[in-house]
Amino acid sequence: VCSMGNSTSRLYSALAKTLSSSAVSQHQDCLEQPDSARLDPIDPKDLLEECQIVLQKRPPRFQRDFVDLKKNAVSNHRPIRVMQWNILAQALGEGKDNFVQCPMEALKWEERKCLILEEILAYKPDILCLQEVDHYFDTFEPLLSRLGYQCTFFPKPWSPCLDVEQNNGPDGCALFFLKDRFELINSANIRLTAMKLKTNQVAIAQTLKCSETGRLFCIAVTHLKARTGWERFRSAQGCDLLQNLKNITQGAKIPLIICGDFNAEPTEEVYREFSNSSLNLNSAYKLLSPDGQSEPPYTTWKIRPSGECRHTLDYIWYSQHALNVNSALGLLTEEQIGPNRLPSFNYPSDHLSLVCDFSFNQDPDRLL
Repeated sequence: VCSMGNSTSRLYSALAKTLSSSAVSQHQDCLEQPDSARLDPIDPKDLLEECQIVLQKRPPRFQRDFVDLKKNAVSNHRPIRVMQWNILAQALGEGKDNFVQCPMEALKWEERKCLILEEILAYKPDILCLQEVDHYFDTFEPLLSRLGYQCTFFPKPWSPCLDVEQNNGPDGCALFFLKDRFELINSANIRLTAMKLKTNQVAIAQTLKCSETGRLFCIAVTHLKARTGWERFRSAQGCDLLQNLKNITQGAKIPLIICGDFNAEPTEEVYREFSNSSLNLNSAYKLLSPDGQSEPPYTTWKIRPSGECRHTLDYIWYSQHALNVNSALGLLTEEQIGPNRLPSFNYPSDHLSLVCDFSFNQDPDRLL
């Protein structure tokens, strides 16, 4: 590799610190790192270049195109780009998920984390909502804070990652927003309940003020209980989250965007609860269908010992009376995903990322 000058060399040194396999010691190092070193800004182009150097032996990243959904809507401000992604916890990918067609070599954190960063840097979200984050303190917080994001993390109380030997701590939800575009007004970490019992699933909800328009909106990220047989449990968690969000948004007076891995197909009760909520929510990715009424055929596609699993589980919900969806990122085709499905050398997670551009409606009361 040729020399890239002092600034990039310093950047590569910072990136390399997060590549160590000694998770525990690096976690400590990160926590004890001086604030000035952690907050020294990074040029995203330099970080992208460094990621691509690490990934030079891997196939190129898949090409995905944005679909224009504006329908003649007029906006007087820059769109707000929101990215939703279950990135696959490293401990689970290597130790519990049993992706039988995915080589262990493809799951190496040293390279997989660069695939994740490359995707984030390629789409440049203003707001980033992640699930299954188990490398928050040693990777995502130190790097994304230096890219200008304000970062929040809420781990699961009893993360399954902790059952894996040499884990990197618990996984949880993480929320990042660009500080030069938004001001944080309020933040709530929510431990979801079901049947009046506290559960192992969490959410983060933050009220932000858009610097350009002065408008308030709420962004939330969550990850509901997984597995077949837990449908009623997910439904109860969804009801609890909706009630919390009704309180936070004053009954939808503040526009709302909810990102999450709901672990629920559109046929489940929790999906109907969100569709029929008094918050007047719509699912953004329905707008990619010809009639605007159908969810994508899949947002996750994997092969486990029990067989092939292709499901739609991930969603970006939004207040349709107050927000417009300008565009949405198209999903990978079956041909791009390939016969061995996800994750792979091409793609770092078993879930696809969802990305939407939103604008504020000029007449937010028209559908209330």
